[in-house]
Amino acid sequence: MNEQQGNTAQESIGDIARRLVAADSGGWTPEGVRALAAGLGWAWAGTADAPVLITGRSSGDARLRPVGDYEKRYTDGESYVELAVPVADPAPDAAAQAAAFRAAKEEVTAALGKPSVMGSHGDMGPFYDSEPLWGAPFLRWRGRPDTLELRAGKSGPELVLQPTDPAENWFWRQGVGEEHAISGFFGSNRDQANVGLGFPGGWTARSWETVTRSLGDFLGALPAETTALGIRIGMPLYGRDGRSAPLLFDVVCGDRLSIACFAPDEVDPAALGWGTVAEFPHTASVFGDDGPVWRVDAGGPGEPKGRALAEMLVATARAAGANDPTDVIIGGEAGYVDDYHVTYYGLGLPTG
Repeated sequence: MNEQQGNTAQESIGDIARRLVAADSGGWTPEGVRALAAGLGWAWAGTADAPVLITGRSSGDARLRPVGDYEKRYTDGESYVELAVPVADPAPDAAAQAAAFRAAKEEVTAALGKPSVMGSHGDMGPFYDSEPLWGAPFLRWRGRPDTLELRAGKSGPELVLQPTDPAENWFWRQGVGEEHAISGFFGSNRDQANVGLGFPGGWTARSWETVTRSLGDFLGALPAETTALGIRIGMPLYGRDGRSAPLLFDVVCGDRLSIACFAPDEVDPAALGWGTVAEFPHTASVFGDDGPVWRVDAGGPGEPKGRALAEMLVATARAAGANDPTDVIIGGEAGYVDDYHVTYYGLGLPTG
């Protein structure tokens, strides 16, 4: 191992982030990427289809993603669309993965400042890649011509250097309106780096089964993702009943997921699975002892039973008079998380 590789093995996550942001990718051509690897002090290995850069780090070597059939329609002369560097190797459970991501976030933020973009890839990562089951949070330091992303990888957090245009072109072109066309959520702030950032159109759920699936996926991963990102989401959900659209649920998630129910008097929440503060004492810190009577504490990272929660919410909404999936409305307040404006693409529900 040469001296640069030896130093790399001891580098902090923040130092690696600084070096990746400062690196010249040379247009992501074969020659440019080989020069990038040499400048980083990483040896080239692997095969043409799966090239690897040997970093000497215990968390693993870096991987290059060549342009293939799924990527080429979004590129303009690039031969590679990602350089992914694993930065930690935590245990596989959701709590350990979320904690490792959060620790990496703190280091990179200290080195580069606040990310300009944050969110979750949901169940479909860039260029149709599969994502970890526990959650798919990401933070992005957008730049030109390249962007650095902290991403939940298959075995732990990764720093991913990527050409900006292909990744954003892929995301923008998913807004085709078909059910589940985009998953997860996407938030951006007023950072100057986001000038020119495009946003895809969304999609609309057309059946209660679609709502159940999308809501279940969202709720099941939510506390792991909010813990990893270091954010707190407050999402009121309103239910249109033919006359008005009163508040029906309040979804609150930081390091735990709590949901309150405001069903009308003719609905029996207990029969649908809701409990009280006596049954879910953790919710007292969120809704108070004397707040909404009906509530549920779904737990922390890896604990929520997403499908069961979604079935309970859908059954309650229908019992409260919602006749169509578009009768469940995300409150506009949910779109403001810290300094980010967030769109919940994966839910397929209207916002109002």
